[in-house]
Amino acid sequence: QVRLVESGGGLAQAGGSLRLSCAASGSIFSIGFMGWYRQAPGKQRDMVAGVTGGGSTNYADSVKGRFTISRDNAKNTVYLQMNSLKPEDTAVYYCNAVITPYGLGRAANYWGQGTQVTVSS
Repeated sequence: QVRLVESGGGLAQAGGSLRLSCAASGSIFSIGFMGWYRQAPGKQRDMVAGVTGGGSTNYADSVKGRFTISRDNAKNTVYLQMNSLKPEDTAVYYCNAVITPYGLGRAANYWGQGTQVTVSS
């Protein structure tokens, strides 16, 4: 069984930094895309940043220049370094990954449980 477990959320002041981590575990054959999404109360879930298996990254316009996504393939882990945080970054952050488990024969989309990030002004 494949799981994504996030950590690193919490409370930060505006202008501060937080680092999120998401580790994939289980019977994993390969991992392709990994990304971070966020959902604020009353809003839809939007992609914040993503990184392909080859290392190409993309970001939402609202976080470009402030957030950095990276991955450690040896640890099946993706990170999101968040700097210059703003109150509008407050949301539940979800990890997403496209994973091919052993024995399934195809890739499937997996989500973490979410971690709260709150930025105070």
